[in-house]
Amino acid sequence: MEHIELDAIDLRLLDALQRDASQTNQRLAADAHISPPTCFRRVQRLRAAGLIERQIAVLSPDRLAPLVGHGLQALVEISLDRQSSEALDAFEARVIADDAVQQCYRVSPGPDFVLIVAARDMPGYLALAQRLFSADANVRNVKAFFSLKRAKFEPRVQLN
Repeated sequence: MEHIELDAIDLRLLDALQRDASQTNQRLAADAHISPPTCFRRVQRLRAAGLIERQIAVLSPDRLAPLVGHGLQALVEISLDRQSSEALDAFEARVIADDAVQQCYRVSPGPDFVLIVAARDMPGYLALAQRLFSADANVRNVKAFFSLKRAKFEPRVQLN
């Protein structure tokens, strides 16, 4: 990755894109007080530097629930028997390859990993647990916490 320096305009652009990546280049440029061509070039530079990983749509689980069901979301703590770098890397590679795993964090102290997983229902979660945790001889302990309500979800990175 190339070395990149960020100025106040870059930080404003990144913050604005985190809030709404669907806005037009013209709107983004106006909010950042720069010309549209300059805005476009800066955003392309930020993308090329890897600071913008991707653009996605954040869906509303509450509005989707009547259409596709509520599903289950769980925060899962995982402790491994062996914590060698190879064992940690192998477990991490296996869980991040699974579509049900929405987020994966290697943590310390306490458990080795905290995962955020989604399943259609409890049988779906049990299948996920069997696939990812029970079948792995290195998994010592699994502790799952099921979400009753999402009070806040904010993927923004604080830039100031």
